[in-house]
Order: sequence, then C-alpha cells, then structure tokens
Amino acid sequence: YLFPTKALSQDQLTELHGLIEDLGEDIGTYTFDGDTPQNARRKVRHAGHIVITNPDMLHAGVLPHHTHWIKLFENLRFVVIDELHSYRGVFGSHLANVIRRLRRICKFYGSDPQFILSSATIANPGELAGKITGVPVEVIDNNGAPSGVKHFILYNPPVINKQLGIRRSALNETRRLAERFLLNGLQTICFIPTRLNVEILLSYLKETFRRRNKNSDLIRGYRSGYRPLERRAIERGLRDKTILGVVSTNALELGIDIGQLQVALITGYPGSVASTWQQAGRAGRRQEISAAIMVVNSSAICQYIATHPEYLLNRSPESGIINPNNLVILMSHIRCAAFELPFHTNELFGDQAVGEHLQYLEERNILRRSGDRWHWMADTYPASDVSLRSASPENFIIFDESDHSRIIGEVDYFSAPVYIFPDAIYLHGAEQYQITELDWDGKRAYAKPVKVEYYTDAETKRELEVLEVDRTWDAGAVRYAHGDVRVTETAVLFKKVRFHTHENMGSGRIHLPEQEMHTTAFWVELPVDVAAMLHLNGDAMGAGMRGVANVIRQIAPLWLLCDPRDINSVQQVRSPFTEKPTLYIYDAIPAGVGFAEKLFSIRSELFVACLDLLKRCACESGCPSCVGPAGEVGGSGKSGAQTLLEYLSLQV
Repeated sequence: YLFPTKALSQDQLTELHGLIEDLGEDIGTYTFDGDTPQNARRKVRHAGHIVITNPDMLHAGVLPHHTHWIKLFENLRFVVIDELHSYRGVFGSHLANVIRRLRRICKFYGSDPQFILSSATIANPGELAGKITGVPVEVIDNNGAPSGVKHFILYNPPVINKQLGIRRSALNETRRLAERFLLNGLQTICFIPTRLNVEILLSYLKETFRRRNKNSDLIRGYRSGYRPLERRAIERGLRDKTILGVVSTNALELGIDIGQLQVALITGYPGSVASTWQQAGRAGRRQEISAAIMVVNSSAICQYIATHPEYLLNRSPESGIINPNNLVILMSHIRCAAFELPFHTNELFGDQAVGEHLQYLEERNILRRSGDRWHWMADTYPASDVSLRSASPENFIIFDESDHSRIIGEVDYFSAPVYIFPDAIYLHGAEQYQITELDWDGKRAYAKPVKVEYYTDAETKRELEVLEVDRTWDAGAVRYAHGDVRVTETAVLFKKVRFHTHENMGSGRIHLPEQEMHTTAFWVELPVDVAAMLHLNGDAMGAGMRGVANVIRQIAPLWLLCDPRDINSVQQVRSPFTEKPTLYIYDAIPAGVGFAEKLFSIRSELFVACLDLLKRCACESGCPSCVGPAGEVGGSGKSGAQTLLEYLSLQV
C-alpha cells in the first residue's frame, strides 16, 4: 500500500487498524519505512498481509533486498497506489521506474499483482495510471466523498499604484486575513508557495500573538527541511486542536489527517486547478461549513485567473505529465534493477530496449556480461544514491555552527546557491540563522542564530546552448522547435530585504561554482529582420522579448500542471545557435520531464492567452501582473511584447 509521503503512511495505518478491528479479522497490517525499528522489520517481512510504505522505501529498502521479502513477492496480489495525482513531473517519472522494477521482481517470483490507484480529480487519470504502472487500466470516476458547504472566495487585492500596476502585497493581505480568523479562534491553514515566505508569514503571525499576549506556539510552520519529528508533532497538534494555525507550503496539500480546519487561505495560484481544490479542501473535510480564500498576487498567472475566474471554477483539472524515459532517471533505475536481478539480453525495461544502456554501464565497469546475462559488479549500492524527489544530486545539510551534531534543516542541490550562500539569512521555524560557511564539496552548511531586521533574496544569471533539435515547425517566417539544451546558471548577488516594508537595505556578491544542467526546451526563432518589420527599435525589441519571456513563463503552468519554478526562460536578441532573435522556455529539471514538448504542441493557445492578458492589464508600460515592472524589462517592454505576441498569434 503506497503513499507518497511517510506522514501519510502513518496517518492511514490508524484508519486501517480501525477497519480491521471492526471486521474482527486477523489481518497483519504494518508500516515499513525509515522509522520502523530493526527488531520489527523481520515481523513485517514475514507476517504482513498489508505492508504500508512509500515509494522511497520501496525503492531503497525493499526492492534491493527482495531476497528477504520472498513470502511477500510470491504471494503479492494487489498493489495500491494512493494520491495518484501527486505523481507528476520528476516524482512520477521516478515512480514509474520503481514500478518497472517491482513488476520485474514479481515476475521472477511468479506473481502478477493487480494495481489499484486512487486520485483526486485530474484530467488524465487513465493515461497517468497507465504510464506509471505499465499496464492497461480502467477508470472508475464515481465520487462518494462527503462534503459540507464551502464558501470559495477569489480575492484580488486593490491596486495602490495604477501606473505601475502594483497591488497590495498578497502576503500582507494573507497575514491580515489570517490574524482576523486566528484571533477569533478559527483553526486556519495558510498555504504559501515558497519556503522563505512560509517563514516570513510565520514570523509576522507569531509577533501579532505575542503583542496580544497570546501563546505564539499556537501558530506553527510546516515545510520541507523541517525534521520528521517536528512535522509529526505539528500534525498531532492540528488534530487535537492544541495548534490553532499552521503556515505551510504544499507539503500539507495531500490527505494527511490534520483534523477539520475551518479556514484555508491560499496565497497565489498553487500551479494547478487540482492543487487549488486540494488546498481548499483542507478546510471543512466532512459535513461542516468552511471557507477557502485565494489571495492572488500581482503575477501574470494570478491576474489571468482573477480576470478569468471561469478558468478555475469551470475548467477540468490539468493533465499529469511524466516522462519515465528521462535519460537521467531511466539510467538511475536501470542501475538499481541490475543490482536487484541480472538483465537478460534483449530484455525490455518497461517499454524500453536497454541494450545500449547496459553496454554503457559495462564500459564503466558497473556491469559484467556473461553469456546472455548482465551482472552487477560495482561495489556501490545504487539505490542509496538516487532520490525519487529530484533529478539532482543529494541535499545540503545545515548544521548549527556551535554544535555540529545539531541539524537545523536541509535544502536540495539546485536551491543551495540561492538559500544558503555565505551571509544568507536562513529562516527555520521563524528563527533566524546566518550562514557562516558553505562546504560545497561536502554538501554542508554551518549557521549561527541571529536577530536581524531583514531577509536575503538571491539573483542568478544563466546562459543556454542548444545541443540537439528533436522537432521543428515552420509557420511563415517563424520557426518553432523543441530539443535538448545545456543551461549554465550562477548565483551572482543577493539583496537584503527589510521585513514588513520589503525595502532594499543593501546587497552583496555571491561567489559559488556555476551549475550546469542538461534539459529540454521549446523555442521560437523569429525572422532576422523582425524588429524592422514590426517597427521596433533595438531597445524595444530587447524589452519586448524579455516581456514575452516573462509572461509565457508565468502563464504556461496553467497548461502544464507544474509549479512556475519548474520552467524558466532565456531570450537572445541574436542567438549563437539560430543566428536570429530567439526565445527559449526550458524545463528547470535535469533531462526534462516533457514540459517543453507540451508547450510546442499548445503554442497557439499560449500566445492567445498571453496577448489577452496584456490587453486586459490596465498598467501603462509593464507591471508584475503582465510582463514585469518597467524598471526590469524596460519602458517599452509591454508595448514591444504586445506587438511580438500579435505577430506570433498569426504565425502558428
């Protein structure tokens, strides 16, 4: 019985024990995860009728040790995968390969289990389930879940500077609403899109409670980077109502039982229709009346939804996109599968012929061929080096400078340069730490507690190089393409931003190694003379391309079921590869997971939506709600972008 998180596994064990007790049957039901004591693991392996675990433990703790699980694999009849909709992008691509390995081992032991998958609403449940399991599926879509009356409010904060298109801060408006609900005793969850803003809002709410002589421990934060025991304590506190409010990233979006909250506040668009309803559904989960309020910000994607509420209220949720054959991910799991069982010549791994992959591993002394079989020969244990949650190397661990045995938190490899550079202010549980040292090679950072009136925000620069073109489409003088690219990114400086007012208090340089990533991109090649053709001077052309890149990057997630941070852009007024003005939108994930290919196929809808947003925006020359502030993209950024989009919408 697979759940996407360890917390959800523990949560559902209680539910299952209740059902089994009501049945009066002897059904051995156990969790098997990193918290399972060693002396209990043997019992789980030999006496478990139902084994509850998560993909990570199946990947690293069960499949590599299948010889200890012979009874389970010989008798395995059902594999239940809960929260199907959460397996998209990198995580879903990894899970599909874990299931390939599971089915391979089941076949070895003579079993052929049936797969049962459950999901919140998603546009392509059959397609996604089929890609993950590798077998045909039948969709059953009758929903019998209980629900009470829910008031859903879409709140667009008022404009405070019409010329610049600036609205009141969505974070501060969420704070104002949260304070009203919490001070009136209504149990509330605030969903915040970034770890940094979780800590900022948590700090604000705790300050308010202390100022009102109330217990600030009633308000807690919840996000990745918190230690497991911290998260379990917060979940219990929400259930038994000893915690009144929680500020969370989407880590609490899934079905962990956190009781029956009364209010859900959602800051900004979560990235998909499905996630929006998941977050709204955390309040009033049974028959009670509840409220969900989405506080939109000034970003283009939020303003599109604010002016097109039917997109959110009437549209079916998006499709889950995965790419099990992402080369980085696929190679990782071929290594793991070879460790578990030798490969036969001409054996398929899922739907993939892997002869070339096996030869590659043989050349690097990882596999040895003997007759028609390929055997593992390396000393390493491959599964321990593969994280299912990313396609990047292992996380950086943050230690207390004065006590190296105390772990404060952790961040992933690609986030390290923007969160834990030397002198960065790292926020954890509303506590402030300053990074004093970053050991890049050792994947360690050291921090000391501080009390400062600012937080830090890093800026990066990036370059892009085309490696291979997979597909092109010529429309008049415009060429569209997608293919493989190499992106080089470097964190260059940081700003000190004052709490509350968000004013700039200074800046500093960042000196860290550049990061290189191979991924996939969708790009648009414009004619060499497009600027003259559209009467755009040099500045207007550059500003217009920056504006188009910004608005596409923000609008595209409406079709991709991804976080806006999962894609990025580079614009080149004269690309070294195409020798033309070229705009690139790429997957911000090593080897890509299919977003670029999807954009290639929906380019017409994308350009129309972006153009419509620009025409509706009331600002004069660019703002956060469309192409970005004029000070960042240039004074002619909005007009230039609109001219380019009008041209592109006719050239698809």
